[in-house]
Amino acid sequence: MMILMNCLCHARLLVVALTVFVCVGMWGCSDRVEFKWVGRGNMSIAGFIDDSLVVAYDCRGWLETTETWNGGYSEDEGCGHDRLLVYNYRVQEDGPRWSDSLTNKSGGYRWYQLTDSIFWRWEGYNILLWKLGETAHEMKLSRKNEGCSQEFEINRIHQWLDDGFIALGGRFSAGGDSCQYAVLDTISGILTYKRLDKDLEWIEICDDVRAFGGDIYCLVLDRELFDVLLLINSDVKNTLLKDDFQLNRYATISFIGNYMNIFQSLCFLEKEQIKWLTNFSSEKVSFGDGKGNYITYEN
Repeated sequence: MMILMNCLCHARLLVVALTVFVCVGMWGCSDRVEFKWVGRGNMSIAGFIDDSLVVAYDCRGWLETTETWNGGYSEDEGCGHDRLLVYNYRVQEDGPRWSDSLTNKSGGYRWYQLTDSIFWRWEGYNILLWKLGETAHEMKLSRKNEGCSQEFEINRIHQWLDDGFIALGGRFSAGGDSCQYAVLDTISGILTYKRLDKDLEWIEICDDVRAFGGDIYCLVLDRELFDVLLLINSDVKNTLLKDDFQLNRYATISFIGNYMNIFQSLCFLEKEQIKWLTNFSSEKVSFGDGKGNYITYEN
């Protein structure tokens, strides 16, 4: 009996020792994570400076692989190292007139146009601003609601009345107490979400809107005829015909700096008349004169 008890005791000690050994071994195990930057890509158009220069942006891809201690494997990828580039879209050149990487971060790269020479993108809850020829800097934002409670995702900011900027998301048709637009004060850094008051109710029909001086300009895509209307202070001033711009229900129209994007046609205003400049595409960043001639730039 004594021999049997000794054997059982030794066996238990052996199990405990093995358990401790395995646990200690596991403490030394960890996931293997590798992060690396790859080539540049995803070049797209941010906006137009004047009648010959365009600003594009791209990013440098990254890949992160994880091999777990128990044999698992996963991949994650994204973009970073934002870069802005200035090209001539009137004359084919070898590459950009200017380019510079603006951040060393691994996230966020899509840029938008704020004014003729200033561009922006989201930096978390704040805005990163870049002016042609300068370095990017972050504008810290504080938010408040004025007569509404449900905010929206902002993807357009244009010049507005009283030296402010109007910030927009989708269409203005949100009902209830949803916010319909916002006003950005770049001096105070305050972004104020609002609903349209009586004087501005007419812009509910607009696909995009901005101010030039003290006048409000509005672009509307007619969902029945598919023509584009230009309104100034609620009055129709110009009509772009469907057939001239190959417009359909999927057409996108917007202000882009001091110009207009009419379904991938760049246009500008001259004495309340809309003039065509060039066709453009963000794919490979190309521009056409309507006669089969193209200017193209790639990463």
